Amino acid sequence: MKILVLGSGAREHSIAWKFSKSNRITGLFIAPGNAGTAEIGENLSHVNPENPKEVISACREHNIDYVFVGPEVPLALGVVDYLKKEGIPAFGPHKKAARLESSKTFSKKFMNKHGVPTAFAKEFDSFRSFKKYIENSSGKLVIKKSGLAAGKGVLESDDKEVLLDFGKSILKNDSLLVEEFLEGYEISIFALTDGESYILLPPCADFKKAGEGDSGLNTGGMGSICPVPGVSKELLADIEEQAIVPTFRGLKKDGLSYKGLLYIGIMVTKDGPKVLEYNVRFGDPETEALLPLINSDFVSLNEAIIDGTLAEFPIEISNQSAICVVAAAEGYPGDYKKLIKVDNLPEETKSSICFHASTVMDSEGVLRTNGGRCFTVVGLGDNFSKASDAVYSAMKSVEFEGGWYRKDIGKKFFIEE
Repeated sequence: MKILVLGSGAREHSIAWKFSKSNRITGLFIAPGNAGTAEIGENLSHVNPENPKEVISACREHNIDYVFVGPEVPLALGVVDYLKKEGIPAFGPHKKAARLESSKTFSKKFMNKHGVPTAFAKEFDSFRSFKKYIENSSGKLVIKKSGLAAGKGVLESDDKEVLLDFGKSILKNDSLLVEEFLEGYEISIFALTDGESYILLPPCADFKKAGEGDSGLNTGGMGSICPVPGVSKELLADIEEQAIVPTFRGLKKDGLSYKGLLYIGIMVTKDGPKVLEYNVRFGDPETEALLPLINSDFVSLNEAIIDGTLAEFPIEISNQSAICVVAAAEGYPGDYKKLIKVDNLPEETKSSICFHASTVMDSEGVLRTNGGRCFTVVGLGDNFSKASDAVYSAMKSVEFEGGWYRKDIGKKFFIEE
């Protein structure tokens, strides 16, 4: 089977890596890819994943059997719709269903319509009404940009001036939601779906804040763990009954079912689980921690999704624990330099893997960084203590000027094992 993975981040590197482990692969292509994906497949660096014509042309040229869409923007632009018209199977939602992620207002209305528990929210598209609402409010609130924001369109604060400034910047070209602030802890639920049935993957938790102890600015994610310690079978059953079942029932009722993955961000509160958001693709960096724990052949798993036989697929999940940690450029998530020379990276072992998040190889064959989040290193172990030792031991071998990472990923969840 010849497979094309769309995207260029650590998520796509980990997806390509997982496909590369299958003996059913006859060709693996990544568009545009990065320096890491070039080591396991063929990068199509000239192909823009947000341009359906270029994607389809690449599929024809390389006789692609299946397209796995990694990022959210191509999905929001309808790349799967174009592929379907050309008879090319793809992993991901059609454009209408992609609104669950590309429009926070659409997804909030969907939740309320179908009885999915979520935070109370109000939508605003004018600064005047937004300002009046904020000035009359009290306590901490959450502001969310309605459109796509690469994980950085959310602000939690009880400072009215900060809230107003953030909202004003959004309202220049988008609408926003003001939500009640929910207290609890957040977990990520991933459900593979063939349009009729679904399979739940182990829960993950990501760490969005730049600073230790979940302080500082929001980022695209500084690390993740899988599964989540303390999340019991009983809690997962509650989440499935209260949030996941009504979500999939609503998708079917509204004609939004698709073949791919639905990410459900859950806040576990004292009043039960509540849905924070939907994503219609794998998360980053959660994917890097999750995929190494899937023991099943990844090609066969994706084939079951396309064929509509997911309900019968005997998925195998490892009993190991995984922790991934992101190495970022100095200054991220603010201003940062690109094209920093990478001096060293850890080798892949049974207990650690290094995925490239944003890298290029220059004309002289020198590896350089090409973004804010540069690498994601995964540690695996029989328990979280061993996984933590593995990832932080490997992180010592990630060397580039100004590189930094959080040293407390997962600690708030750890329990005695």
